[in-house]
Amino acid sequence: MRPSVLVPSAEGRSPPSRSRVLWLSCVAHALHDGYTDMIYALLPVWQADFGLDFAGLAILRGIYAGTMATLQIPAGHLAKQWGSRATLALGTLLAALGYALAGMSGGLAGLCVALAISGSGSSTQHPIASGAVARAYDREARGPLSIYNFSGDLGKSALPATISLLVTMMSWRHALWVVAAVGCVTAAVIALSFPNLARRETPDRSAPAQRSPASGKGFSWLFAIGVLDTAVRMGLLTFLPFLLKAKGVSPQLTGTALALVFIGGAAGKFVCGWIGARVGVVHTVLLTEGGTAACIVAVMFLPLASTLVLLPILGMMLNGTSSVLYGTVPDMCPPERTERAFALFYTGTIASGALSPVLYGYLGDRVGVHGATVATAFTALAIFPLAIALRSYLSDNRKEVDTHDDV
Repeated sequence: MRPSVLVPSAEGRSPPSRSRVLWLSCVAHALHDGYTDMIYALLPVWQADFGLDFAGLAILRGIYAGTMATLQIPAGHLAKQWGSRATLALGTLLAALGYALAGMSGGLAGLCVALAISGSGSSTQHPIASGAVARAYDREARGPLSIYNFSGDLGKSALPATISLLVTMMSWRHALWVVAAVGCVTAAVIALSFPNLARRETPDRSAPAQRSPASGKGFSWLFAIGVLDTAVRMGLLTFLPFLLKAKGVSPQLTGTALALVFIGGAAGKFVCGWIGARVGVVHTVLLTEGGTAACIVAVMFLPLASTLVLLPILGMMLNGTSSVLYGTVPDMCPPERTERAFALFYTGTIASGALSPVLYGYLGDRVGVHGATVATAFTALAIFPLAIALRSYLSDNRKEVDTHDDV
């Protein structure tokens, strides 16, 4: 059985402390995800300022995303040595200082270095904040993790819009200093207020030696589901504007249609974590992935009016699985390795998000937009056997299974 966790103990873990972990983690998630997607709003500005082609712009985006993805596992190791509070605060400060340096950069090389610094700082957020929420709430973490997951979407909406507004009022360099200042303040709040969750395990001499999350079959199935789920989402979003264009949608209405998908996606992240806690992980994954495949096919063949009505539901199905998966990560690892498990999981999903549009794009060049879109639906259905295989490794309120062999 999973060893007991003192994070602190039940007697010492007050609801305010739990709540503070959750809301500060949500603030960190919103800030860092906002920093990540803020680049999209800045790319046209940088293109005009530095004379970049589209390949150069893609490299700028890749520098940030690449450093963030590759350093998440080292960030988990740092958290184990320094503690969650110090690592998250320093990472947030580094992400903010990276953007401040970008504002001071005199050329393209300096901008690239600054983005790498900021991406390095942002690598700390996902494994540490999600791990802290999981430890604070223990077996009740599914719902709070869905709130945490949802908060990232708020940041993705707020900060790109903010930077777009700021660059109409001042130079982009000064605008970056403003958002960097917000990050510095957030880092200070985390350093002063984030609860330092002590971790220790109660020895269980009857249990076998604990292994790395990467070696556990349960975690492997969960990881594979996360990678494919992200591939479906990013692949479909690549082709959806072209599907809408084929239905006669104008560029202006395309933006509105995508907004409907994103609104539904945010709602799906918030709701599906709670659903998973009540009806079970496997049932929820089968529902969301089956719903995703059905909605993809429907969007391809329905008339425009019906398609627009369906888009928020499609968004819910596309994004809903992620909250269920994130809430299951703590069940697949020993408590002292929660950050490492989240780091591995997020590394896989971020890499999938970067590579899958390229792979589906090559497929689209060969079989057409509709053929590649059908492939995303089949990818969603391919998750079914993985979810069924995951069932025997789950332990929750509905199905008690000894999971000490999972990790």
